[in-house]
Amino acid sequence: MPEARIVVDLDVPGPTISKHLYGHFAEHLGRCIYGGFYVGEDSAIPNEGGIRLDVVEALRALEIPNLRWPGGCFADEYHWKDGIGPKADRPAMVNTHWGNVEENNHFGTHEFMALCELLGAAPYVNGNVGSGTVREMSEWVEYLTRDGDSPMVRQRKANGRDEPWKVPFWGIGNETWGCGGNMRAEAYADLARQYATYLKDHGDNKLYRIAAGASDDNLAWTEALLKAVSCLGCGRDPKNLFQAISFHYYTIAGSWEHKGSATSFDLDDYYRTLAKAQDVERVIRAHSALMDAYDPERKIGLVLDEWGTWWDVEPGTNPGFLYQQNAMRDALVASVHFDVFHRHSERLVMANIAQTVNVLQAMLLTDDEGGLVRTPTYHVFEMNKGHHDAAALPVHVVEGRTYDLDGTAMELVSASASVKDGRALVSLSNLDPSSGLDVVLDLRGASSWESSARLLTASKPQAYNTVADPDAVAPVPLTVEPEPRGLKVTLPPHSFATVSLVL
Repeated sequence: MPEARIVVDLDVPGPTISKHLYGHFAEHLGRCIYGGFYVGEDSAIPNEGGIRLDVVEALRALEIPNLRWPGGCFADEYHWKDGIGPKADRPAMVNTHWGNVEENNHFGTHEFMALCELLGAAPYVNGNVGSGTVREMSEWVEYLTRDGDSPMVRQRKANGRDEPWKVPFWGIGNETWGCGGNMRAEAYADLARQYATYLKDHGDNKLYRIAAGASDDNLAWTEALLKAVSCLGCGRDPKNLFQAISFHYYTIAGSWEHKGSATSFDLDDYYRTLAKAQDVERVIRAHSALMDAYDPERKIGLVLDEWGTWWDVEPGTNPGFLYQQNAMRDALVASVHFDVFHRHSERLVMANIAQTVNVLQAMLLTDDEGGLVRTPTYHVFEMNKGHHDAAALPVHVVEGRTYDLDGTAMELVSASASVKDGRALVSLSNLDPSSGLDVVLDLRGASSWESSARLLTASKPQAYNTVADPDAVAPVPLTVEPEPRGLKVTLPPHSFATVSLVL
């Protein structure tokens, strides 16, 4: 069996891997909100205030740190005052972006904040720039976070909430280069400055304002935002208007018109998918290098608030609902992304998988009869929990394996590690779809007196979970063997593993 050697420097802790790199995203899209998170108070499915409790339980096991809402493209046609007050009085709207369906606004601000409280997750509210106003967004912040007395506070209290909420994260629009307004970069940069000025910190609630950034590696968009708050080579601190800049990056094997199937794909599709997932590192490096030029002290964070696989919808489903299955291949896309995130945690401060329930690369798939499925991607998030707020460790794949993809050597071994509270966690991915791999962990700088490991794999990369077979892809224990240089584990083809060390 082929062998790989990975050096882990256990005594060289680096930047903190923010738990918010494991953030989530819930948009009014398909069955993410209605039928996913929210079933209504009259549903036979157990719920609290209409919020589906089996979904809450499953996500609490992931310790999800934050939840982004209400979009996505939907955010820039959402007017928050339509989603407060008695449900019977809330006006309906048409969701023109996703399926052209009617939205009854029964899940609004209070329901979202209740969901975050049930999950123990920090709210990330995305405001409307595309079709909204500065006043509308400013009043939403006031409604949510202000104490004492004011017009918005009185309205909130009349709707049953006396105390303000804590809302740490605020998005200033979404994809303003596209569905959020089809703006030019410089035009949006001016709007971001204007909106940020009126997104006030009320009391002790301090907003972390996130400017809507680029698609993929559109560095010109990022530079326009940087120029709006800083200058190249001037050596001054950036203006403290927005605290982060976002970008979006999706993984597909085909074209946007023909993305391919989530479960019916060949080896060529498989390799191209994982290569695209790995390319997120190039994109993060590019944005980071540009930001370092304008912001050398790294006062401004980089946020990847939409990422994940995007496939053709499942046959027979509404094409505007973006419902797709989730296979072992998707789990490896997630594991590769997290290894990259960990390596860039000094600049990358938040990431949000798209999306949490029933849409794109979801954690959970539900049905209206009460069925709930934890996807392979869910298990990667769960197995990686030990990296939350841990210190990244240097990891070097010194003897790995590659695959020749169109003349480019694609890495088949991915790894990262962290340390916290006397424990280290090493994440390992064998991306080879047909060959197992013996992995030697060359541990340096400290010794481990206890170790354990878990493995996620399946009979084939196309395998996925269903209500009838919920554990077709699920973690199992993995044997850890002592080795003169540290430890050894054997990874089957297309597999992900975590090794936990007590130092």
